[in-house]
Amino acid sequence: MASNYAELQPSGFTNQIRRVAIVGAGGSVGKHIVQELLKTGKHTVTALTRTGSQTKLPNGVQPVYVNYDDEASLVSALEGQECLIITLSVMAPPDTQSKLVQAAARAGVKIRDAKLLGGLVNSGLNWGRWRDAFDEIEKTGASWIAIICGFWYEHSLVLGPDGFGFNFSEKKLTLFDDGNTKINISTQVQVGRAVATLLSLKVLPENEHDQSLTVSRWLNKPVFISSFLLSQKDMFESWKRVTGDKEDDWTIEYEPTLERHQRGLERVKNGDRSGFVEAMYSRVFFPNGDGDFEHKYGLANTILGLPTEGLDEQTKNAKDMVDRGHNYMTNRT
Repeated sequence: MASNYAELQPSGFTNQIRRVAIVGAGGSVGKHIVQELLKTGKHTVTALTRTGSQTKLPNGVQPVYVNYDDEASLVSALEGQECLIITLSVMAPPDTQSKLVQAAARAGVKIRDAKLLGGLVNSGLNWGRWRDAFDEIEKTGASWIAIICGFWYEHSLVLGPDGFGFNFSEKKLTLFDDGNTKINISTQVQVGRAVATLLSLKVLPENEHDQSLTVSRWLNKPVFISSFLLSQKDMFESWKRVTGDKEDDWTIEYEPTLERHQRGLERVKNGDRSGFVEAMYSRVFFPNGDGDFEHKYGLANTILGLPTEGLDEQTKNAKDMVDRGHNYMTNRT
């Protein structure tokens, strides 16, 4: 930005983000972001989607079909956009984000907002990768905002033993260490609310006397949000309340997080990419408190007006996913 105040911007400056492009609009979290953005009535949402993709997009979003290997295709799709939201799968080719950043720079997108890292940042495994991405964004003269939200609760709960340790089909639970380590976790709809609220703020204060909340407060910074601060035992207690299961119905095992983490990394090293999930989830449960970011950094929930959610209601949503035979690893985008 040329200055810190809207009144000093060039003629034609609009102090709102209206035109938003998103990568992953049809994905598990992207659809919630789109829905919440559209609810505000302040944004036109354009979805970048691969040519030939069969992914169903939320109603109200404008699709633009692109070839990620063709920069001109990406640049054309991003021209006129004021913000780019990236919600890539962890399994996306590693150069995809860089291609998007460079195309956005050529297209003149000024803010690359809301790179949704979820648990990746908190796992401690991939911060270097994302820090490199943020550096690349800043070198283009644009800005970024990272939504740090922890893992997504319902999807992580049904992920299987490699995730939160639950095997629902066999009623087995592996508790990491003693099962009491608490981590911050968010629902996907809470992430959607946070992004929509953030992008509905004024970009800059009007002048030096304007104390209202603005997007500029978080430019090139993370925004920490959360739905719950939970341990595995907290999750299990909620599951029992929702289902009526008794503890004796389940087989409970214990395993050190360090051993799980090392095994996951070995699996990846040996070509088993699913080992990444075991390593990532084990890492965030290390008993050093890395997964509890609300006490380290504080949350933006209150300042953004995010609601307090009910744990058992979200656990019931997870149970419904289990009952439908949902497999997160095969249904993610």
